[in-house]
Amino acid sequence: MAVNYGEHAKEQIITRDTSEPPANPVLFTKAPTTVIGPDATFHVDPSVSTNIDWEVELGVIIGKKGKNITENDALSYIFGYTVINDITARDLQARHKQFFKGKSLDGSCPMGPYIVTTDEITDPQKLAIRLSVNGVLKQNSNTSEMVFPVKRIIATLSLGMTIEPGDIIATGTPSGVGAGRKPPEFLKPGDVVDAEVEGIGVLRTHIA
Repeated sequence: MAVNYGEHAKEQIITRDTSEPPANPVLFTKAPTTVIGPDATFHVDPSVSTNIDWEVELGVIIGKKGKNITENDALSYIFGYTVINDITARDLQARHKQFFKGKSLDGSCPMGPYIVTTDEITDPQKLAIRLSVNGVLKQNSNTSEMVFPVKRIIATLSLGMTIEPGDIIATGTPSGVGAGRKPPEFLKPGDVVDAEVEGIGVLRTHIA
């Protein structure tokens, strides 16, 4: 989902006409061909995009089928958690005025390095979340800063729509993305990106 941290809402104005946090969860999908594993390589194709950005996110893995799930029951539908880097082509995102195309380039959803089950992470809203590029810290926050907590996201997604075991929800990124910097910063071949969520581990992605 998009703009789920208040500070990121202030820097995320590419597809929105306001810097205020949204009143309801902003949802989108990523194509299946985006998924790659830990220590994998994302290839930059300058003929497609020259504005490749990073976004560390907590990934929520659904463990059982459900529909019209209440917030009170939502966490019981989770199998575990992982780290996601929601790599985004900002120029495509701006050109198309929506999220799907800019977030669905092949290999643009690194995920890992582990799945940590809910018996080890009992509260997904108390986790440090950070990202560095070439060892330089770029994002540093906590999942307690989410505008919409995990239970609200699941309840919203499942309203009138069945969620299935194996579905993975990327819960939004905090501030510190490259497009929000002055001047903007984007990934280039040779960069190494380390995305981390407390209690899960470090997801490393190589840029080529």
